[in-house]
Amino acid sequence: MALNCGIVGLPNVGKSTLFNALTSAKAEAANYPFCTIDPNVGVVTVPDPRLDQITKFIKPQKIVPTTIEFVDIAGLVEGASKGEGLGNQFLGHIRQTDAIIHVVRCFDDPNIIHVAGSVNPDRDIDVINTELLLADLDTVEKRYTKIEKTARVTSDARAKVEASCLKKLLDAIQAGKPARSVDLTDEEKPIASELHLITSKPVLYLANVDEEGLKSKNQWVEAVEKRAQSENNQVVQICGALEAEIAQLPPEERGEFLKEMGLTEPGLHRLIRGAYKLLGLITYFTAGVQEVRAWTVRAGSKAPQAAGVIHTDFEKGFIRAEVYHCEDLFKLGSEAAVKEKGLYRSEGKEYLVKDGDIMFFKFNV
Repeated sequence: MALNCGIVGLPNVGKSTLFNALTSAKAEAANYPFCTIDPNVGVVTVPDPRLDQITKFIKPQKIVPTTIEFVDIAGLVEGASKGEGLGNQFLGHIRQTDAIIHVVRCFDDPNIIHVAGSVNPDRDIDVINTELLLADLDTVEKRYTKIEKTARVTSDARAKVEASCLKKLLDAIQAGKPARSVDLTDEEKPIASELHLITSKPVLYLANVDEEGLKSKNQWVEAVEKRAQSENNQVVQICGALEAEIAQLPPEERGEFLKEMGLTEPGLHRLIRGAYKLLGLITYFTAGVQEVRAWTVRAGSKAPQAAGVIHTDFEKGFIRAEVYHCEDLFKLGSEAAVKEKGLYRSEGKEYLVKDGDIMFFKFNV
């Protein structure tokens, strides 16, 4: 399964700079609002040192990492849901994403215009959250208006469930609460999912700081962390300008640059790991002479579901999975040694896949 994240924020908070750094793309990034006109979409490989480490013991013809997709839309401004600015035109592009990355400006620079005239994370977050809520309110109201009357006079059970679901969502959103906070029944959840509400998606706040902000946490980052904690969301702190510099360097020079800056890895790696954690995702591997490949599944997935990520036929005709863990391979040095130690196992349909498993599926269709 490919993970995709929508990037939102006010204009000039560093969204497009971060997108460029993430994807090494060339989305326009400039010092004026509404610079990003069309939505930018970039696919990025997910950094996982275990993938390269596996190839030290199993020599493949090719290595295939898993990927994550980012969708960057124009900065939202107050009134976006009613047509102000350009971001409202592109909200539809992030309705299909799995998660929202909310970029918040946590640096002061008189040379970079702030649309509200000053840096204030709480205010900025409120503006974006309000616009997303209003966009969802419009969606829910239109659907509820159509179904509410029908539900009152029909004996159709699904119509009644849909009306109940929509009423819960409507009440919450009107009260300023995101759709993800609504407690839905198992029958109502598929109906809510069909709406693709933006506020139903988990949120990762990205605090964009300057280089000084990386050395010591400033008051703006603290404000974002406090806000995220109150919402049960997460925060990743990144210097977008620095990440853009790193992205422009040849790969062989990046390690030395990071060392000089006192960093062990690009901040964007933390962002990707944060997105995985946010969505409860894990990685398993398939490894052979043809390829060593990483696959993404949700934590709690059983072996047949993991097989289905490769191909639906694998899940339909699942017989068993041969499994061992990458750490056992690293420790013992070969698949043969893993087998000798009894750590190479045959697992059935109820096996819960673990992060770092190396799997080989037997199936029959």
